[in-house]
Amino acid sequence: MKNSVGFIMLLSALAFPIGEGGSAYAQKVVHDKQKEKQWRSMETGPWDFAPDWYYYFLHKKYSGAETYWKWSGFKSGYRVRFKEHKSNVKTIMPRRVAQEETQKEKIKKVEEEREKVKEMHDEEVIRAADRNVDLVYHSFKDDFTRMQKSITEGLAYCLTKSKGKMAPQVSELQRQNDMICQSIAYTHKQGIGNELENSKRQEAYIEYKKQMEQIVSRVAHLVGMAQQYY
Repeated sequence: MKNSVGFIMLLSALAFPIGEGGSAYAQKVVHDKQKEKQWRSMETGPWDFAPDWYYYFLHKKYSGAETYWKWSGFKSGYRVRFKEHKSNVKTIMPRRVAQEETQKEKIKKVEEEREKVKEMHDEEVIRAADRNVDLVYHSFKDDFTRMQKSITEGLAYCLTKSKGKMAPQVSELQRQNDMICQSIAYTHKQGIGNELENSKRQEAYIEYKKQMEQIVSRVAHLVGMAQQYY
């Protein structure tokens, strides 16, 4: 029992050391370097926070903090490290180049399908009408409209709340959202020269809906950060 109490006291001392003038370390947790680490973790990585014991005790779920034992002679002891997969939030922005290449590949696949359809000749009337008219968009339209409203309002709130300081994060999420909207508009084209089977349109809309839901989630997280820090 004494050993357990001593261990808890040791962890408390590590988490809240006394600085100059007797003031607690918790009074000095916000520094530019620490905030920079947090923004970098949220934006592009690597996943790291400081001060480590502060995030372990007060923001463990948020930071994915965990302890491990490190042997280092007389300096052996417990250390803190951060695991993104243990966090209840993740990096806001995917790697830009990879994301754009993935989107281009999906548009390329749609284009390839359209070229295949153009090469086909004289189909029966019902199948031709099916390719020329988008019959599935109306099933997704309300969801797309609702999510776009949430994204627009959320990004506008972040800019206003942060007085423009979150502009880079807002711009990146807006860019990703614009790419999704362009893909939807491209798939929704109808008429001669824009033939595409409705089953293919539906598959594309389902994928774009998933992508838009991810943007909504990231915007919601950004709104939370704006509320917390501004």
